[in-house]
Amino acid sequence: MTSDGNILSNEENKRYQRHFSLPDFGVEGQLKLKKARVLVVGAGGLGSPVLLYLAAAGIGQIGIVDGDILEVSNLQRQILFNTDDIGKSKALIASEKVKSLNPHVKVTPIPEVLSTKNALDVISNYDLVIDGSDNFPTRYLINDACSIEGKPFIYGSIFRYEGQIAVFNYKGGPTYRDLFPEPPDPESVPTCETGGVIGVLPGIIGSLQANEAIKILAEMGEPLVGKLLIINSLNLDSRIITIPKISNAPKIEHLINYEQFCGVTNQSESMVKEKTVSELKAMIDAKEDFQLIDVREQHEFDIANLDGQLIPLGNIPDAVEKIDKNKKVVIHCRSGARSAQAVQYLQQKLGTDNLYNLKGGILAWSDQIDPSIPKY
Repeated sequence: MTSDGNILSNEENKRYQRHFSLPDFGVEGQLKLKKARVLVVGAGGLGSPVLLYLAAAGIGQIGIVDGDILEVSNLQRQILFNTDDIGKSKALIASEKVKSLNPHVKVTPIPEVLSTKNALDVISNYDLVIDGSDNFPTRYLINDACSIEGKPFIYGSIFRYEGQIAVFNYKGGPTYRDLFPEPPDPESVPTCETGGVIGVLPGIIGSLQANEAIKILAEMGEPLVGKLLIINSLNLDSRIITIPKISNAPKIEHLINYEQFCGVTNQSESMVKEKTVSELKAMIDAKEDFQLIDVREQHEFDIANLDGQLIPLGNIPDAVEKIDKNKKVVIHCRSGARSAQAVQYLQQKLGTDNLYNLKGGILAWSDQIDPSIPKY
């Protein structure tokens, strides 16, 4: 066995020989994998096949971030573990399994939750990050940390019978925020625990994530950049959706409270003042003099709007002078997340107390005021 990243040992040559005869791969591709450093966030359903295939492929260094303890209900889909592992740290057990599969791989277990406190330090040590998480706060955290550190991020998601995969932040391509500019209402999204997931689905999606990682690291093929692959395991239908890059999107320069951003924690903890859709309706009916601003994108405005002034969130820093300082200003988006960001930014810039976020955004307006306004 050798520690020289520029040379393959005799054992490695035997182990990876099926790669060597592949067109556009060969020994050169294998050496690229050996030099690579990959961070896998989550050692669960998606992380299990990802870790197994990355280790088998000969990725030189693998980091495993997971703060969870294995439970018996995990074993229906988390194929990296067995019954004897129940009650143990997923990161530590996964590390042992990976080393057992391929002793040539250096493995670093990180048995803690990825957070705003450790994300930048952890991610900076790797070339690429694979998302094996199961919640929106962690996905936005991974995305933003990767954007700051300039690392590509391979996204995967599973629910019931359907899975998704995409490559973000690679060679100037779109980020997760281009696909989901704002998180969904947390009450509208069932978890895998409540909604269920068929056990083989994370194996399918996780394997594809590992495939994307190998393509990127070995510099071959066409990674899913600017594309979202959606697979239905019931009928094996698949489709690819183009992900447009949002123009003038604000540059991510620091991490935020992602639980609050995704509505997981109490929004009252925020310093943003709010108006309900009922209060906005009353203001309109009373012909009150106020400014209504819509911070969504033009294509969203074309689908449904409340006749507000369109200033996309990415244009807000250049449109401060358009914000009225002498009357109430109500800012809205689809669900209230982007508009809350706009209010926070403008409060800091203007130092005024006349700014209000529309709670629930246009979705709440459609639910409570005017059902003819389409949801999207």
